[in-house]
Amino acid sequence: MGHAGMAATAVRYLRSVGAPTTAAPVEAMPRPELRAVRDDDRAPVDHGEFRRVLSHFASGVTVITAPEAHDEEPGPAGFACQSFVSLSLDPPLVAFMVGRTSTTWPRIARTGVFCVNVLGADQKELCRAFAVSGGDKFAGVEWAAAPATGAPLLAGVTAWVDCTIHAVHTGGDHLIVVGRVAALGTQRHGAEAPLIFHQGRFGTVSG
Repeated sequence: MGHAGMAATAVRYLRSVGAPTTAAPVEAMPRPELRAVRDDDRAPVDHGEFRRVLSHFASGVTVITAPEAHDEEPGPAGFACQSFVSLSLDPPLVAFMVGRTSTTWPRIARTGVFCVNVLGADQKELCRAFAVSGGDKFAGVEWAAAPATGAPLLAGVTAWVDCTIHAVHTGGDHLIVVGRVAALGTQRHGAEAPLIFHQGRFGTVSG
């Protein structure tokens, strides 16, 4: 399959037309063999240098969650995510990026919905729990169903954004997941310090 065919297959538009349970599922595509240069050319950017330089960009930390998909793996799904962004005001859209080899993404895709949980500075351990692969990430974690989709809304997060999957685009070895916001809110009062990640370490901002 050529690049155009691969892109046409991978890009799925999931328009929300009713209750979140009516959202169509989307499949996670296998990681493609992508090269910007010929096999006998030197790669334009060293992978290690790419990671080192980009680590200077500090990002917020979220946990993306989805309700149980009622498939072969019981229970809700979730993973720690730094690559979350606000995308559009009208219509209200957000986006996150996920690796094409992620084992959690197919479970989220099958539900057609997700909730973004924005972590506070005191939630490092919660982030670490959702950053591991396998196991019951929700063990001992307090959560309630988000109002629009039923995705887990984790207790004590600074903010949450409840979404239906609007579109999925290819982005190299990642997928770009666009969500249409169905509900959102905050759980803490006042100016709460966010959890940030910078140069391989957790941190926060100081006023």
